[in-house]
Amino acid sequence: MYLEYYILIGIIGLASYAVSAKLKSKFAFYSKVHLRNGMSGAEIAQKMLQDNGIYDVKVVSVAGRLTDHYNPADKTVNLSEAVYNQRNAAAAAVAAHEVGHAVQHATAYSMLGFRSKMVPVVSVSSNLAPMLIFLGLILGAAAKIGMGYYIAVLGVALMAVATLFSFITLPVEYDASNRALAWLKNKNMLSQQEYAGAEDSLKWAARTYVVAALGSLAMLLYWALQVFGGSRD
Repeated sequence: MYLEYYILIGIIGLASYAVSAKLKSKFAFYSKVHLRNGMSGAEIAQKMLQDNGIYDVKVVSVAGRLTDHYNPADKTVNLSEAVYNQRNAAAAAVAAHEVGHAVQHATAYSMLGFRSKMVPVVSVSSNLAPMLIFLGLILGAAAKIGMGYYIAVLGVALMAVATLFSFITLPVEYDASNRALAWLKNKNMLSQQEYAGAEDSLKWAARTYVVAALGSLAMLLYWALQVFGGSRD
């Protein structure tokens, strides 16, 4: 059981590393494609907010690299230093993508609302699920009776919630990118070369979420098989 587990972990880890490394290389490459309009990521974000009639969202700078995110709780578009101040295709793509989430929030995009409601549950379930499964297996879940089995089943159920969350994240992220690219194109914010770079950057960013979702599903199926299949070797 443990050998299979470590092999699965290794495969998921390698896939995640490969996509993440590719994203970083793409970001570095398109960071050298400077915008003809001379606008920074912060300015791109602010203009997209205004063009969508959103005036109650602030654009702020946060520390780190690829730490960009939209916070619906305090209505802030948080841009990393490499995006907030820079004036290139990669920064424009990321800034517009994060504002895409703000537009989703402002227009009551259903998947974003559903995802936001799941956050408190997932923050607990993602950490608790593995512990419950391991504890259940140790207590004898393979017998499919008694406390050990039900603890393991609860762990699998919580892991299923986390997996569902990772798949709900996919349409949310893709929709934000589509909104960003549509705005960049319709408002003629970027040249053809700059737009191609922004589009490619967001494509690879989305793939990190795909890998995460597939990895979560693989782990769920593996542990479900251990619990419900009773494999104990």
